[in-house]
Amino acid sequence: MENAFFMEFPTMESEDIHVNNFGYSVTDPCHKYGPAVRNYYLIHFILEGKGEFFVNNNCYHLTKGQGFLIEPDYQTLYMADAETPWTYVWLGFSGKKAREILNSLGICQDFPVFSCENNLHPEKYILDMLEHNTASSSDLYRQNAMFYLFFSCLAKANRDAVYCDSKDNVYVSHGIQYIQNHYSESLQIEEIARYVGLNRSYLSTLFKKHTDLSPLKYLQNFRMTKAAHLLSMTQLSVASIAYSCGYQQPESFHKIFRQTTGLSPSQYRIREQSKTQENRTKIHEVLNSNQKLP
Repeated sequence: MENAFFMEFPTMESEDIHVNNFGYSVTDPCHKYGPAVRNYYLIHFILEGKGEFFVNNNCYHLTKGQGFLIEPDYQTLYMADAETPWTYVWLGFSGKKAREILNSLGICQDFPVFSCENNLHPEKYILDMLEHNTASSSDLYRQNAMFYLFFSCLAKANRDAVYCDSKDNVYVSHGIQYIQNHYSESLQIEEIARYVGLNRSYLSTLFKKHTDLSPLKYLQNFRMTKAAHLLSMTQLSVASIAYSCGYQQPESFHKIFRQTTGLSPSQYRIREQSKTQENRTKIHEVLNSNQKLP
């Protein structure tokens, strides 16, 4: 469990840079998230406590003043310490220039962890975004400004880093791209293998090595991630969401979604949309009482 303030916005994949979400969290002992796959970039920065971050069969032990990057399409897990659980802020983003920005900072899948000196406080920009959380033009411009100030702070902290470029396996990268472009269709793994020029068995071996998932499981997780986002952020019918995520039979979609989340699509929508409203209310209550977020 965690006590969190956060805001979430619809994904705009055509933009150069788009803020997907941001938040502040005080976690309970052993609170964990994952294993999960994201469809956007996500950075956590730790304010207090310690915990572990797992990615690519690596375990990073992280504490106050450190942060970690989660890239899209990789399975990750992170967990707070049992005795001194962490408090952190986070920023989720996407867009055509997202990878370019991260590469310029020397932060990527191969080097996902960074540190900030004590005199740098990147969290203040996330907290400012939480205080100005509406979709009004003035707040959106301010959020974008805070977004770049946050990265300016990371650039200063990581100024000695070498330019970073991911060394993902080219076949897996092409397979992932094909899934992202065709997940709404009745997609077969043989079709993906044929597209990248490999047999199904070898493609599965490479996927397992680079993502810890089989191509079929990756496709399913990607579809579920898209479906969860649509349920949270739109009023499309469950049947329409099922169809748009590649499920011709809503019954199959319901079954897999419940197996993945433990909830029916309708129950998930009610829970997530109520969370968004509750967090907006919490933030307004804090501001109206003239208190500052921690």
